Parts: sequence; C-alpha cells; structure tokens
Amino acid sequence: MTLVDLQLALPEIFVLSMACVVLLADLFISDERRGLTHMLALLTLVFAAILTLRVMLPVGEVAYAFSDTFIRDRFGDVLKVFAYITLAAVFVYAKHSLRQFKLFKGEFYTLSLFALLGVMVMISASNMITVYLGLELLALSTYALVAFDRDSRYGSEAAMKYFVLGSLASGMLLYGMSLIYGATGSLDLAVISQNMAGGAGDSMILAFGLVFIVIGISFKIGVVPFHMWVPDVYHGAPVAITTLISSLPKLAYLALAIRLLDNGLIGLHDDWKNMLAILVALSLVVGNVVAIAQTNIKRMLAYSTISHMGFMLMGVIAGTPEGYSAAMFYAISYAMMSAGAFAMVIMMSTPEREADQLDDYKGLAKRDPWHALLMLMLMFSLAGVPVFLGFFAKWQVIAAALSADFVWLAVLAVITSVIGAFYYLRIVKLMYFDQPDDASEISAPVDFRAVLAINGVAVLALGIFSGGLISLCVSAFV
Repeated sequence: MTLVDLQLALPEIFVLSMACVVLLADLFISDERRGLTHMLALLTLVFAAILTLRVMLPVGEVAYAFSDTFIRDRFGDVLKVFAYITLAAVFVYAKHSLRQFKLFKGEFYTLSLFALLGVMVMISASNMITVYLGLELLALSTYALVAFDRDSRYGSEAAMKYFVLGSLASGMLLYGMSLIYGATGSLDLAVISQNMAGGAGDSMILAFGLVFIVIGISFKIGVVPFHMWVPDVYHGAPVAITTLISSLPKLAYLALAIRLLDNGLIGLHDDWKNMLAILVALSLVVGNVVAIAQTNIKRMLAYSTISHMGFMLMGVIAGTPEGYSAAMFYAISYAMMSAGAFAMVIMMSTPEREADQLDDYKGLAKRDPWHALLMLMLMFSLAGVPVFLGFFAKWQVIAAALSADFVWLAVLAVITSVIGAFYYLRIVKLMYFDQPDDASEISAPVDFRAVLAINGVAVLALGIFSGGLISLCVSAFV
C-alpha cells in the first residue's frame, strides 16, 4: 500500500470514516436533536463529492490502486458524484417520512452511508473480489434497511424474502466468478480479458461461468425472470427505505454489469448480449403489462422499475462506448425520476398511513396544484413523453440497440413504452379529473418541498437541455 493508493481511494476512506463517526456520535445525540445526525450525514456527502471532484481524472485517463484491485476513471467518478446527489435527496425526503412514522433513528444514516460505500467500491472495482466486497456491503446494508420498521410484519416478510433471494443471487455470482477464475487463472478483470483474448480457458467452463454471472447480475438488478423480490420489497419496506433502494443501488448495478461484462468478459460479448436481449425483452413486457393491474402505487412503481432496468440493459447489450454511455445516462435519469416519484408518496402520506393507493391521489390538482404539476412532470418523464428527461434516456438506449442490430428489441421497447404510458397517465387522470376523497391540507417541511421542486423541475430542464448530461456520460467512455 502506497500514499498514491490512499489518495486514489480517499473518497471511500472518508465515507467509511464518517459512517463510523455518525454511528458513534449518534450514541450521544438525543431523539430531540436527531437532526444533528441528519446534518452530519449530509456534510459527509458534500465533502465526499469535493474529494471526488478534486482528484477527478482527465478524460480517458485511468489509475489503479491496491495491486490493481481498485480503479479510478472518469466513469467511476461521474457515477459517484451522482450517487452522492441521489443519496442527499433521499436523506431530505426520508427525514420527513421517518419522523412521521416515528422511525427517525441514527441507524438509518449509518446503514445508508455503508450502502453508499458499497456502491462506491463496486463502481471502482477492477477485481472480482473487490466487486463482491462492494456488492455484499451494499446488500447487507439494504437487507437491514428493509426491516427497519421492526413492528411491521410486511417489512419483516419483505426483508426475509430479500435476504434469501439476494443471498442466492450472491452465491450464483460467486460461483460464476470461481468458474471464470478456474478457466483464466486470474481474478483481475483486465487480466481475465487479456487471457481470454489469448485463447486461455476451456470454452465450456467459461460459458457456465458466464451464465451464473449473468444470473447473479440479473437478480441484483431485478429483471425478469429474476424479479420476484422487487414488488414485495418495494411494498413491504417503509416508503423512506423504498425511496433509497429504488434509486441509489441502480447506479451501482450498472457499474456491476459494465465492470464484469465489459472490463472482464468482453471476449464473450456474442454470448452475453443474446442472454441480456432475452432478459430485456421479458422485462419490458412483464414489467409494463403487470404494472397496469396494480392499485398500489409502490407495487406499480416496482413493476415499472423492472421495465426501466430492462431499458438500462439495452444500452449494455451494444458492448460499445456509445451503448454504455446511453445506459449510464439512463441509470442517472431513472435514479432522479424514481426518487422524485417516491418523494411524492412520502409527501402525500400521513402519520396514520402511507399514501400507497392510487385513489389517494384523486383530486390532488385541486388540493395542491403545484405538487400535482411536479407529479405530472415526474410521471410524464417516467412514461417517456417528449421534452422530458425520460424521453431522451429511452431514445439513447433504443438507438444503442439499433446500432447493435437488435431492431426487434428496439421495436418492442417502443411498443411497451406506449403500454407503460397508460399506467403513468392514469395517475395524471386521477389527479386532474377526479374529485378528492380527502380535502385536508398537505404539509411538508420547507427543505423537503425545495428539494422536491428542484427534482421535479430538473426532469423537465435536463430534458430540454439534455446535451450537457449526455456529453458528460459520453466523456466517461472516451
């Protein structure tokens, strides 16, 4: 270990240190002053962003640390910065919800920061052991967060399902890694790629290893047919936790797919692109069709997540810098849109119950026109309506699929997008054309309303002026 190694991993070291500081400091903070823990966690994200930006590498430059197990590149740095921004928004949203349901505890921030650390390690992994370390750190933190409300039997059931299926997925991924290691003689992703290019490894062992790795990635991302945990976890977890797991981990799982499939297994591209194409097609159809039948908005958004993850993988299928940049743009866009959508669920909730039924949004335009407009923009963006951010995100990944000669998949994506628009526009119809069942005033803290307003307006502004964000994503793969 050298000083250069420590400098390259300084953001990760800082987040780890601050997670421990938050854990210890919270022991001495009373429940009435829990806001100090919240501020300390937000400051952690601010300084982590500063440390990441200060040592951000120029376009095209790559640096390795810790015996080539850790990589710093433009892709990782950009993704980490958006992870900080996403988690900061989630913290603001979650504070209001946790206070409403008497769950405002320091453990939420500690576990969230450890989850962020797992995301950062996964993003910068250049070795299969590092990949697995980051993956399990994220997974174990989110398992505990889903069961955060210990008095909720739905939460406990969701956490158990998440833990069992997540452990199964981790085991499959680890078994696939062991097969790849046995075939190529290395755990280093770059070395694996080089050895495969040189003809090393039995093709049968490599094929089996690839299958298990693709299954493990698919479980974690939540695409069909490995999606069974997604609706139950989204529904059972407290809405503040659902806001977290619907946004932040998606950035990490994109990195997981690109690091393993591109950096390590690009030699098997002809094999894994066809596997992913089938998973994408199933996810687009099942996610959008089943979402129509949902009356619970958390379950509806869960099934829509399955379809959106299918869209994200469309960019990965191409196996080109253009495809990866499109997938990155989609992951960032979706994290922003999903966090905003669940923030609206938080705002509509009361201390007595979560506003998780579609009927809870009837007549919102009459009760609160501004927030109804924000919800409309978020739904339009998720549906892929032109000029909104979601439209350009879908456009990018569909173009990537066409460049990879997956014309049938691009056509299917367009068709299922039209189907998906139905259940998003259904919410808009409820807000603007139905009479409210409850005419009481909707209240939320000033910081919550401010961040939600920025989030909602951003999906429109970044859609109209999407060139800058697209260029940033493209620069990550130059």
